[in-house]
Amino acid sequence: MYISTDQQKEEATDWFTSLRDQICATFEKLEEDYEGPKKSMPPGKFNKKGWRRDGGGGGVMSIMEGRLFEKVGVNVSTVMGIFSKEFSKEIAGAEDDPRFWASGISIVAHMWSPHVPAVHMNTRHVTTTKSWFGGGTDLTPMIPNEGDTNVFHTALEVACNQHDPAYYPRFKKWCDEYFYLAHRDEARGIGGIFYDQLGDSFDSDFQFTKDIGLTFKKVFPQIVRRHMNNSWTDEERELQLVKRGRYVEFNLLHDRGTLFGLKTGGNVEAILMSLPPQVAWPAPKL
Repeated sequence: MYISTDQQKEEATDWFTSLRDQICATFEKLEEDYEGPKKSMPPGKFNKKGWRRDGGGGGVMSIMEGRLFEKVGVNVSTVMGIFSKEFSKEIAGAEDDPRFWASGISIVAHMWSPHVPAVHMNTRHVTTTKSWFGGGTDLTPMIPNEGDTNVFHTALEVACNQHDPAYYPRFKKWCDEYFYLAHRDEARGIGGIFYDQLGDSFDSDFQFTKDIGLTFKKVFPQIVRRHMNNSWTDEERELQLVKRGRYVEFNLLHDRGTLFGLKTGGNVEAILMSLPPQVAWPAPKL
């Protein structure tokens, strides 16, 4: 266990901001290169909006609505303060001392094309009476594609193996169990990795977290380019909207990041940026 210094906190915050800028530039390049069914639309650009938290800290939302990305948010925040007495019992190291500091980046992309999967990535650094890193990334295809699944998981496995061969099987299992809708008895997508309370060493855990961010920045655009110019049918679009309903259900019922943000007085607009712009729940069959 360790407690991060102010300098280490600053290093983590600077990294999350740098990664934000790199990913936004990469996604805008995809918008510019797009030649699919909606190419007559102008390429999207990110709009940034800052916010301040009453209890301390704040963040910046970066949102783009384009011709390839129907909606994508790349948000960074650094917040600090005191957990509520009830919530402090749920956070490691906060049981007896409710003070906290947290910084991170959160990305969710919903695409126009049903052939391009939705994606989530989040990494964070948290300090209470102990410090740790957490996060992960997972893919949610609207139409299953084994090739995309293999590309995504292979990239994550390579990144994990550079640090510890036990990481990938452990964090993949954690992801599969976490991103699961028990009320529907189905997975949200094809998984990825999920890790939390990685607090062995600031330097090694920070490097791992950076490598996961860079792996995401590389592999997701590769998957997007495989399919982004394909056309789609009305039936495929409807299937996509129904699948998005599952995404909404998970984020509102189970997602820890959503609950953390809401219970620590975060910006509601930023917290709920993960929700897709259009969604459908078909009428039940009677």
